[in-house]
Amino acid sequence: MVRFGPSGNCEKFYELGFKDSEQAPKWLNSMGLSAYEYGFTLGRFITEEKAKKMLDEAKKYNIKISVHAPYYINFCNVLEKSKENNTKYVLNSLKGLKMLGGTNCVVHVGSQMKLDRNEAFKNLERGIKDFLDVYYQNDLSSQHINPETMGKYMNIGTVDEILEICSWDKAIYPCFDFGHINCLTQGKLKTKQDFLEIFEKGIEKLGFEKISDCHIHFSKIKYGEKGEIAHLTFEDNVFGPNYEPFLESVYELKLNPTIISESKGTQADDAKTMLDYFNSLK
Repeated sequence: MVRFGPSGNCEKFYELGFKDSEQAPKWLNSMGLSAYEYGFTLGRFITEEKAKKMLDEAKKYNIKISVHAPYYINFCNVLEKSKENNTKYVLNSLKGLKMLGGTNCVVHVGSQMKLDRNEAFKNLERGIKDFLDVYYQNDLSSQHINPETMGKYMNIGTVDEILEICSWDKAIYPCFDFGHINCLTQGKLKTKQDFLEIFEKGIEKLGFEKISDCHIHFSKIKYGEKGEIAHLTFEDNVFGPNYEPFLESVYELKLNPTIISESKGTQADDAKTMLDYFNSLK
């Protein structure tokens, strides 16, 4: 089943008088949506009480919850304090995800800083593999770690880098952010074939199951020479990518990802737009 939903709560959610994320599953279900990404991005984690309420609502209304780990993670940094923080942030995110009954934990894995790219990537590999020891000690094997393709050149997160990271362990599944990929390629995601090539490269590297069950972020994003600048809405006619060829590629390959809209302020409506177009392909 392909699931669609928003990242966090959009402007309309609050305009309609809703105040708390616990109210999101029922509202999203009324729109036909079936996914929701909850953000720990600023380092604030969920309480057991709130998680239980959200889980009950999510089960009732068939909403699959994913989470986004804090932005502060950098597995390229070998300083002991950074390594401790990386472990804390990802571990707490996964524990929160488990309480919410979810599968996918999106992670920004690291920044190159002033390091050589190869050196940064080697540091990152050691850091992630060290973290996996902690992961398996904490009964989290039902929760996936989803490294995300990134939109700025100084971040680790090209398609090839993310696929390589995902090959290191069965627990690591990709998060393809196609807005970010479009930024790094300076707007080259235009046709169905462009998206098919990315998915097919992933299938060749990781196998069909990991790509079919991947996590996806989708939005139009303004970019410049250094990559990503700002998230936009589907109303934008200057920057891409367009959702139609993307969804056509998902349909052609018979994938079953969770697709999260990260449009600026209109993420639920844009998720609904994608759902309606995908259904029109059937």
